Amino acid sequence: NHDSARVIDPKRGNLHEMMTATVAPHFKIPQNEFVLCRSLEYFRIPTDMLGIVVGKSTYARCGLIVNTTPLEPGWEGHVTIELSNTAPLPIRVYANEGIAQVLFFRGRPAAKNYADKQGKYQGQRGITLPKVER
Repeated sequence: NHDSARVIDPKRGNLHEMMTATVAPHFKIPQNEFVLCRSLEYFRIPTDMLGIVVGKSTYARCGLIVNTTPLEPGWEGHVTIELSNTAPLPIRVYANEGIAQVLFFRGRPAAKNYADKQGKYQGQRGITLPKVER
């Protein structure tokens, strides 16, 4: 939607009006647009580990950018993923096909992990919209 009068504002909670659910073997992301989706997997990250999600090359070479935040020590949930189409044409994305991979790094347990901080995205299921404090 290119209506300049409308603005996405995570502090106003108007992202819900953009949401539609799609259950299909594939979907298209229009050029210069993005969608939110989630991982099939539910993750439980140990307190001595960090996960970084990166896009896979086949879709990246089509102009699809995969963006997530780090999977922090002690965090658990489905990963909410932003898929951005930087190509000049729509990109078809297929369901249940690998679009990203997780790199895991082990270190010393965090002094205060995500669970200890009672992070606002702990235990998220499905696609989770931004939770910005007002």
